[in-house]
Amino acid sequence: MKHRDSKDEEKVYKINGSTSSMGNNRKKKKNMQRLGGTGLSLEAFANAKSMSNKYNPAFKKKQREFYKNAKYVSKYKQSLKQQSQQIDAFSAVRPIEDQNRTRDVDEKNIKNKNKKKPSMEELYKKKREEEEQARIEREASIQAKKVGREKAEAERKATRAKMFKKTKYGQPVMKYRIEHLLQTIQSSSRISVNNSN
Repeated sequence: MKHRDSKDEEKVYKINGSTSSMGNNRKKKKNMQRLGGTGLSLEAFANAKSMSNKYNPAFKKKQREFYKNAKYVSKYKQSLKQQSQQIDAFSAVRPIEDQNRTRDVDEKNIKNKNKKKPSMEELYKKKREEEEQARIEREASIQAKKVGREKAEAERKATRAKMFKKTKYGQPVMKYRIEHLLQTIQSSSRISVNNSN
């Protein structure tokens, strides 16, 4: 038989479904890349844990965020300063008439500020009064609906009693049934007349 070299062996193993040692190394390397490199050794991990004040990743992260935010705040303050300088420069160029107008507006603003603002107690009382009024209105509407329901129920009971009345021989009294039919016909004719108008 022929002598096989290592490349042919790798192909044979792949065909048979098993993997070679070269394939295992590749998988390990890919896993390491995926997981972000090698982990800490046990000794390094223990040292990192024992250094309580010297190294704290969470603290470092917070510190970075703090400095980043401080940088943004300083940039914002600088932009406000530049805007105020531009406004001051613009107001120096403005004519005297415009300055008089702004003084009038400022005086109005001062007067508005001097007006007494309602206290918390007054606001609370006002809110309570509104809630009380809304509650009274709700109760009144509920009471009106209840009265309407009771009235309709009483009418239904009365008509039902009339409809089921019997003579002394057990026959139904037709007088009330005919009146009921006549009323329904009249009400339907009124509705149709109103709709045609």
